[in-house]
Amino acid sequence: MTTEGDLTRRAIGLIRGVERVLLGITGSPGSGKTTLARQLVADINAELGAESGAPAAVYLPMDGFHLANSTLDRLGIHDRKGAVDTFDGWGFVALLRRVLAETDHTVYAPSFDRNVDEGVAGEIDVPASARIVVVEGNYLLIDQEPWSQIRELLAEAWFCDAPEEERLRRLVDRHTRHGRSPEAAEAWARTVDGANAHLIQATRASADLTV
Repeated sequence: MTTEGDLTRRAIGLIRGVERVLLGITGSPGSGKTTLARQLVADINAELGAESGAPAAVYLPMDGFHLANSTLDRLGIHDRKGAVDTFDGWGFVALLRRVLAETDHTVYAPSFDRNVDEGVAGEIDVPASARIVVVEGNYLLIDQEPWSQIRELLAEAWFCDAPEEERLRRLVDRHTRHGRSPEAAEAWARTVDGANAHLIQATRASADLTV
């Protein structure tokens, strides 16, 4: 059984001989990948003794590249927000290339605020001190452009898995906390999130590790 310490040591081992690496954490909606990615970053920084303001590891979620709600409305796809074509995939790939190449200064990235259901420009900073950037998102391993360009940028990709009923429970709880009725939350989790999960689960074999 892989422990939290095993994962931390494995991640730290990726930076031997290189200036910076991207470690991808992917998985279906509700699988726990955000929790895993955030905890991994905290553990790496604790292990490497990062000083305040100069972290060795940084968390970088894909969610900042959600298209704006007004854009989704204009395109007529707001009713399936979270599907692969509701993200700025090309922008996300371009950011990952910048993060790998621009190691002598801070690179800023967008975050996502679930309270307003919109991206927030420039809220995440990837400082020059960052040796490991933990990239988290649903579509890191899917085989379609531009997402298929991501795999070659990752030192490793880890697939976060969870039992189906637990995933659904987490999703219903999340959607309810952010304003949907319990009935609407369950419907969204089983339809929109369910369709996305079907696409994402097919990428599991491309990961280096399943957690």
